[in-house]
Amino acid sequence: MPTLPDVSCEELCSLSKLAIGESSLLSADQVRALLEWIQEQSSGAVFPFLAFTAGTALSPGEAASVRVQDVTLPEGELGEVLVRAGQGRRVPVSPDIVGVLRRWINEAGLEAEDLLFPAERGGPLASSEYKSVWSQARQAVLSSGEVRAHLGERVSSLRDSCLDRWLEAGVPAWGVAEWGGVSASWIALRYPHRFRLEDIELDWDHLEEILRLPDVPER
Repeated sequence: MPTLPDVSCEELCSLSKLAIGESSLLSADQVRALLEWIQEQSSGAVFPFLAFTAGTALSPGEAASVRVQDVTLPEGELGEVLVRAGQGRRVPVSPDIVGVLRRWINEAGLEAEDLLFPAERGGPLASSEYKSVWSQARQAVLSSGEVRAHLGERVSSLRDSCLDRWLEAGVPAWGVAEWGGVSASWIALRYPHRFRLEDIELDWDHLEEILRLPDVPER
């Protein structure tokens, strides 16, 4: 009889900590409200940077290293960003984020080889700058209870929420994994609420048909 592989206590703890509950994720409405506040209250690259992160599920570090030449931004259409980190991957960019980026590139006068989100004095956008704005936005937009519960405490919460919305929209787990630069098993462990059997509409007649055994003649 095959045996299950040994799993250490440390590995079990790591797996249990990976899962994130629905209540710990920013909703689409909350993300929009936060970005609207940031757009009105901040300047420079902070708003387009956070909007881009929210719409592509890139980590803040990945987003900060993107250059203008890495994005394809057809007006009014779905765009694409080439993420060069790791093994490299291509991630779709929704038309509304395409519009944000086109306006930002034009306003900032950026060239193809420039960083997409440079700091006002040059160089990459400092994490301290966008983290400060993000913290202010949370205090202004979220309820006191949500703030105390640490909802969206980190900028990387935008990545988590985007990956979750892709799953909710019906993008297959392997597709979300490819766009997110992770494995499909990581996606399943991270968002277990998207893989509940009771939430799936099964075609029982079709299932019965494909599981049916061939007719065996009687002897």
